[in-house]
Amino acid sequence: MDTPCSPLLALDPQPSVLLGSDARPRQLNRALQALVAEGPALAAWLPANHVALVRACLRQGRAIDEVEAEVGERILLWTFIPDDARQQVLARCRDASEERHGTREASRARRLYRLITENTTDLISRHSPDGRFLDATPAAFRLLGVWPEQLRGTGVRALLHPAERRQTLLQAGAALEEDGYHTMTCRLRHADGRYRWFEIACRAIRETYTGAVVEVVAVSRDITLRIEAQENLAHSARVATLGELASGIAHEINQPLAAVLNYSNASLRYLDNLDRDPQARERVGQGLRRINAQATHAAEVIRRLRAFLRKGPRHLQALDIAEVAGEALRLCAWEAGEAQVRIEQRLGAQLPRVHADRVLLEQVLLNLLRNAIDANRERHAGRPSRILLCAARQDDGLRVEVRDQGPGVAAERLEAIFTPFSTSKADGLGLGLSMSRSIVEGFGGSLWARAGDEGGLVLCCRLAVNRT
Repeated sequence: MDTPCSPLLALDPQPSVLLGSDARPRQLNRALQALVAEGPALAAWLPANHVALVRACLRQGRAIDEVEAEVGERILLWTFIPDDARQQVLARCRDASEERHGTREASRARRLYRLITENTTDLISRHSPDGRFLDATPAAFRLLGVWPEQLRGTGVRALLHPAERRQTLLQAGAALEEDGYHTMTCRLRHADGRYRWFEIACRAIRETYTGAVVEVVAVSRDITLRIEAQENLAHSARVATLGELASGIAHEINQPLAAVLNYSNASLRYLDNLDRDPQARERVGQGLRRINAQATHAAEVIRRLRAFLRKGPRHLQALDIAEVAGEALRLCAWEAGEAQVRIEQRLGAQLPRVHADRVLLEQVLLNLLRNAIDANRERHAGRPSRILLCAARQDDGLRVEVRDQGPGVAAERLEAIFTPFSTSKADGLGLGLSMSRSIVEGFGGSLWARAGDEGGLVLCCRLAVNRT
């Protein structure tokens, strides 16, 4: 160790040491001396098997490189070069801490990614901008009945339900291009031919400089059981709602029935006087026409009620919001009248059609209107009050608002009113608003609440417009 360092060793910028055939150090250059000065003795910096490495290096007459040694968080890679003439070995090292830590971290990340992708119950997939599958996780077989290899190169278009295909693709494409992400609920075809409901969250991957979408990553979850449970709950809620509205429904049906009875009695009297009264024939004809009109009205009321009570798979279609709102208003008109609540409509001109299920959307609007009627009744008991039903285009969607004149809700509780079983009504279940939000989100929309500018509560519903 006291021997002066050779010029070549001294000039080596890498930490180096000359080791004798017994692996004892003969000379250390300045770079290695500085390294050793930072921490433990030289032996700790060398590979644990450096003695065997020196012997093997001299015996085989070849260099041995990339031998790893760890000192704390630092990782050194040693190269052993034999000098047979002097029976010594030049050992040089370089600090590969960042490189090796990066490699290990990448390896851990790959293992974690593989563990997640191979065991997740959701389908994770990569797609080209035109919707072709680039790759998919093994969950594809459990969810769709096809292996990932079978999906590669095929378009997602072929899996979508024909009734929703165009709307779904147009809506997703526009949202990914503009926002970079999109969540949708749609039906995908299983290999056995059945369609199942999926909730699909998509994220666009963009080119760094141009911002163009170069790839789409999607996570798809089978929510068929959730949709079926929601539809059963919604149907039960509709039955309960009609039970609560029984007085108004009976009144709406009794009116045309009473008119039919009156017109039929009058017509019978005119028939008895056909010989004596020259105008009797005309009056009988007039009575029959009025009977026909009232019977048609009663039949229409029953048809609407049967449609509202329909239980079956949801059917997403293009809907006129004014027509659906009109049906909801007719159902709660008697209740509003009893509470002296006047419902005003402010629907914008030439509103786009929305993409939703008619019965479920009608149920949502009815829930919002009845919630507003209850709020007005609470604050203006025995006095007239007003509710505003507004609809207007907003960006690429349609916004519907129901504004009441009730006591309002504290700002910190606005989100809580959508929590299941959260209600201020003594006989309420607290499911109306939470169920309405789930239904709207299933249409690709959103439902929230805000305080009214002049008091009261405003329930806001954003619906996706039909793009087909």
